[in-house]
Amino acid sequence: MNIGIVGLGLMGGSIAKAVKKYAIAKNVYGYARNEQTAKEIEELNLVDKLMSLDELKKNSDVIILAIPVDSIISMFDDLKDVSQNTTIMDLGSTKEFIVKNIPNEIRKNFIAAHPMTGTEKFGPKSAMDGLYEGKTVVLCDLEDNEELHKNRAIKIFQDIGMRLVFMKASEHDIHACYMSHLPHAISYSLANTVMNHEDPRSIIALAAGGFKDMSRIAKSSPSMWIDIFKQNRENLLDSIDLFEVHMKKVREMVENEEYEELDKWMKKANSLHEIL
Repeated sequence: MNIGIVGLGLMGGSIAKAVKKYAIAKNVYGYARNEQTAKEIEELNLVDKLMSLDELKKNSDVIILAIPVDSIISMFDDLKDVSQNTTIMDLGSTKEFIVKNIPNEIRKNFIAAHPMTGTEKFGPKSAMDGLYEGKTVVLCDLEDNEELHKNRAIKIFQDIGMRLVFMKASEHDIHACYMSHLPHAISYSLANTVMNHEDPRSIIALAAGGFKDMSRIAKSSPSMWIDIFKQNRENLLDSIDLFEVHMKKVREMVENEEYEELDKWMKKANSLHEIL
């Protein structure tokens, strides 16, 4: 099949590499609005050919949208005229808002997917081999899709080495919030707390592995994460409320010198990694 990818950064560029590696696609086409981005894509040889959006729609059996959530929504009007045999998939980090806004013209061929993988890097140069292998992809509301498109999506993700999980878009957004969106909010908060308190020399001299690990994802693209926070706003606010309850609890235990309780609280947190 011919696969067209819109957005060839970390996620799109890496899936381009994956479908080439496993010979899933006869041709991999790409679309980029920005001239500098297009130049980088060509230099990195991420796709067989860059095309206009109209060309990509006509020549692709599968169109993958690897762009921020708001950009996915804004593209819907441009996709209404695709063939009924063309599968469209998005890789967005929120799902319910996308699913609710899919036009009727393409609802049966639009697969709502979220590969649970990534790094803090972005742009074409961040594309990497092996990003998807052994990772989980969540496919949402497949009962609304025709068999052709459902089976294509399942085959592509299985062939690049992913584990499949199926759920409702609303359920996905709750789980993704606690596993991904809240940790990003915490990482940005931690980074800003340190930046507002410490001078650069102290940060360079004293920042250790734990701080670097916790603040790493604060390097992620702000424009992308603003979209995610906006689209999953209610779940994020609920998760922040719950996180603040635990921060208040640890403060009270330290303040009141309740170290036995603090020990139990920390040991409960230790058990998370037994699950992972």
